[in-house]
Amino acid sequence: MITTPLIDDDGAAFWEAAGSGRLAVQRCGACETPRFPPRPMCPACRSRAVIWTTASGYGELWSFVVAHPPLLPEFARFAPYPVVVVELEDEPGLRVVGNVVAAPDAPINSVDPATLRIGLPVRAVFAEIAPGVVHPRWMPA
Repeated sequence: MITTPLIDDDGAAFWEAAGSGRLAVQRCGACETPRFPPRPMCPACRSRAVIWTTASGYGELWSFVVAHPPLLPEFARFAPYPVVVVELEDEPGLRVVGNVVAAPDAPINSVDPATLRIGLPVRAVFAEIAPGVVHPRWMPA
């Protein structure tokens, strides 16, 4: 069984965009501060106004860790695997968590962690991880 995300009202637009192969960024409708993960209130001005924009899908590795052992039993077959934090190129300071893969549909352990480095350019790719659930991932650019 694959763990799928809980798609709530705050993140629905993010997952809908991913299903169309786009990386969506939530912004405050009042002060335009970008935020991730999606949430109901702006951390900068506390407004509940929300707008969505499409990011370029390019960024660089800001940080990463290699999961040993996996936190969820269903990921045991993939261990060790990298979990990355990507800073978006067109949204400096906005960071997204994910996995680096060798191809959009490749398993999360398809990239040797020894080849990763801080600053590595990456681009968003999308894979259906469960019926109707498309997940953004990252590939070296």
